[in-house]
Amino acid sequence: MTTSRARIRPYRPSDRDALFDICVRTGDGGGDSRHLYPDPELLPNIFAAPYAELEPELAFVVDDGDRAVGYVLGTAHTPTFVRRFRDTWLPRLADRHPDPAGEPSTPSEVMLRLMHTPERMLVPEIADHPAHLHIDLLPSHQRFGYGRELMNVFLAALAARGVRRVHLGMVTANTGARAFYDRLGFSVLPVADPGPLTYLGRTTGPLTDRDAGGLPGPRAGR
Repeated sequence: MTTSRARIRPYRPSDRDALFDICVRTGDGGGDSRHLYPDPELLPNIFAAPYAELEPELAFVVDDGDRAVGYVLGTAHTPTFVRRFRDTWLPRLADRHPDPAGEPSTPSEVMLRLMHTPERMLVPEIADHPAHLHIDLLPSHQRFGYGRELMNVFLAALAARGVRRVHLGMVTANTGARAFYDRLGFSVLPVADPGPLTYLGRTTGPLTDRDAGGLPGPRAGR
């Protein structure tokens, strides 16, 4: 499939399978995560599906003419999203994805614990950046500028709703993703105890002409 056919458009419910596939195939630092998480719905049910369902107006995909091959999605207001995740999303998943008993000991159990503690997204130091996002693109469509286009569309959608600042949490070890975000004007948001993440933020103003580059497979929002 040639990348010349790809375009950015709003997410549709019919994109669900592609959304899940993209999330899984980029879920290990930008690479395929199937060897880590046997349940193919685990990562998507944390980092993709709840956003597409709860705030579909902030979900956009790269469509190559056949299917979605990348996406950006998120929330305009993290505290409200956390409440809705806890009250309306998590109850649907409790049987399939139970909270592990005791300390998590496998990659899947670590993700299950994240799922069952959505309040982890409420980081006091970044409260003035209320929106947050996740962005992923299949390797076949990276480095063609689609990551930048997705980000521009998402920022514009936030700005249209009166949201002035956005943040993301990326795995610190993912240096390729960090370079991408640096190019797009994100900067570090100091957090006292960030764990394995680096928090980055920026305004929702449009990207400048000097902002360029494709998406090197980040896993944002962990």
